[in-house]
Amino acid sequence: MKPNERESINDEADEENRRIRTLRLLVDFSLAYLAQTKLPLEEAQAVVEGVKKQALRLFPDKEETFDLIYLPRFRRLLKEKYQLH
Repeated sequence: MKPNERESINDEADEENRRIRTLRLLVDFSLAYLAQTKLPLEEAQAVVEGVKKQALRLFPDKEETFDLIYLPRFRRLLKEKYQLH
């Protein structure tokens, strides 16, 4: 592997790690915000949709991954907070 190829791979990995950290912070912050504020259910759902849109900007074509990993956390929080069945 040539040095330029190695640098390119490292740059791509660094960029992906940055996007992962950004998404993780966004999700964690949003979950804490939803848990600690008194919002109507519709506004809380809009926050979740906003997080999902941002996740898809960071990781296009990964909607199914978001739905499998993060959506259950949001649903569980909303279910508990708003006593949904």
